[in-house]
Amino acid sequence: MIEITALSSSSKGNCYRVTDGKTPLLLECGINFKQMQKGFQYKMSQFAGCLVSHEHGDHCKAIKDVLKAGIDCYMSPGTAGAIGVSHHRIKPVRAKQPFKVGSWSIMPFDVQHDVAEPYGFLLANEDGDKLLFVTDTYYIKYKFSGLTHIMVECNYSNEILNENIESGHTPPFMKRRLLQSHFSLENVKEFLKANDLSRVQEIWLLHLSESNSDEELFKEDIMKLTGKVVYIP
Repeated sequence: MIEITALSSSSKGNCYRVTDGKTPLLLECGINFKQMQKGFQYKMSQFAGCLVSHEHGDHCKAIKDVLKAGIDCYMSPGTAGAIGVSHHRIKPVRAKQPFKVGSWSIMPFDVQHDVAEPYGFLLANEDGDKLLFVTDTYYIKYKFSGLTHIMVECNYSNEILNENIESGHTPPFMKRRLLQSHFSLENVKEFLKANDLSRVQEIWLLHLSESNSDEELFKEDIMKLTGKVVYIP
């Protein structure tokens, strides 16, 4: 069993709770700490750790407060260096070297984004459930088997982006940045097609752009493609 709760999922801030019924974890801490406290009923001591994908503020804004709350924060050495906070609860972990937090076995892996050393995370619990968490990347070079839950960025659609550029709503330079740093609907579909989805129970589409996405279209497209339950927080 894996239960996912999304407090925030956008360029304004990202923060999620995942639990297997034994060990609750934070994924990202990119919103105000008071919002986090309120959203999690002031039970921050429940969290055995926090996984941080990279150093952008919408993913790690509350890191100092999370550390002060006694929560270990796991990230790449590059992300730790870029955040620039010195604390004994910052735990740098190496790509493709698994580590344990409570009942979770976690495998960090490299992704592609315009930052120091971004990670995605593959989490497995003792019951054999597997959660994939990937955000802020334009490509995933790995394939995964036996996934039961997928949390993946679906930031924009090329079609909507091109329409917005033509109409003048989005400046052309934004397209270059998006193509080199964020996951499009089209790439998400290719990624899902390339992976074994036979055990997948839920797909969560994360970090949708305010102007270059369409929630209903994205949800319908992915449901049609996969036949799975799709959530957009």
